[in-house]
Amino acid sequence: MSSFTFIHAADLHLDSPLTGLESYPDAPVEQLRGASRRALDKLVDLAISEQVAFVLLAGDVFDGHWKDFNTALFFAQRMSRLRESGIQVFTVTGNHDAASTISKNLSTPDNVYIFSNKEPESIHLDELGVRISGQSYARRDVREDLATDYPLADDDCFNIGLLHTALTGRKGHEPYAPTSLEVLSSKGYDYWALGHVHQREVVARDPWIVFPGVIQGRHIQEQGPKGCTVVNVKEGQVEEAIFRDLDVLRWHFCSVNLEGCDSQEFVRAAISTGLESAQDAGDGRPVAVRLELTGQTSMHNWLHDQEQQVKEECRTLAAGLGDVWLEKIHLATSPLIDPTEDMDPDSPLAGILKSIEDLDLSQSSIDQVPELADMLSKLPPEVKGGPESFDLGDSTVMKDMQNQVRELLFSRLLHRGEGS
Repeated sequence: MSSFTFIHAADLHLDSPLTGLESYPDAPVEQLRGASRRALDKLVDLAISEQVAFVLLAGDVFDGHWKDFNTALFFAQRMSRLRESGIQVFTVTGNHDAASTISKNLSTPDNVYIFSNKEPESIHLDELGVRISGQSYARRDVREDLATDYPLADDDCFNIGLLHTALTGRKGHEPYAPTSLEVLSSKGYDYWALGHVHQREVVARDPWIVFPGVIQGRHIQEQGPKGCTVVNVKEGQVEEAIFRDLDVLRWHFCSVNLEGCDSQEFVRAAISTGLESAQDAGDGRPVAVRLELTGQTSMHNWLHDQEQQVKEECRTLAAGLGDVWLEKIHLATSPLIDPTEDMDPDSPLAGILKSIEDLDLSQSSIDQVPELADMLSKLPPEVKGGPESFDLGDSTVMKDMQNQVRELLFSRLLHRGEGS
């Protein structure tokens, strides 16, 4: 068997909007909208510079019901660049592609092969001794295990399985085309190129089973470096599978502990240091930051009472660094002394606080109020906590809401202006 290199990428979600930043007054809207395209450009450049034999795209090239056919034109043009360099592309459609008007009417260059959605099929690359097997989605909601019908390995080839799947389930992703490591391993393949899960994960190394993740994060739940996997094969064995970043804008969660900060000056200094570390995490890219302020501090009540002022100052500090934007600022500090310790349990404020604590925000309770359930279901992905699913009765989320209301009451009623 020969030695060669290929790229495994997935979940391009071309032209899918980056959410949570466009409402920011100084956000570079056009730069944000073009992020997924520029990430694909970097993928094409990488494939050409590495002189790869082929590129695997494991589903969700396009994004659901997006209908701008300029997206298809852009994709075709980039695939033509690969064609000019003699690079073939093999892809399966995923759940978003299956729902996409674009993918259903897509005309691609002849170096791009899209696997059938009726049954698994295999393509042989005789000059490399490679066989690639795959099956596309015929519809969005695929609940059967597609992998069970994939053919057994060809002993004379390096065998690759191309599949869009949630495996046994991954948080934040619908359980489409569920399968198991046992099923995948039973096929005898050398490498399983998976898609659908947006976080990079090397599931196994014998055989290699890999989720490369998205090539460009789209919201705060897709933080950190994003890109593809470059696989080097030597004499029929995977020598290494290397992550290569492709993202052009990076999302970052920044937690700043304000413990010990007893003045506005110290608070600003701590936040500034945290934002500088977030900027470093961007590795030269623009960074979208979710800032969380934590810790027990004497400034707790001032932070909550002057919340709008605090947030504006945080945005000013971020703007002063250059390509840093705050997607959201979350106050999660706590006071040095619990003000409820000596509170009269029969006082009006104590009664209000008890009502907040007793709020039933369970899923069953929400279901009994159709208006509330409908409103929560329409929240955008970055608020819901993930790109595809959200548990309306998530106790952590609801408890956080209760705590925020509680702190707002204290700051406004008991300690207005303290710490300034």
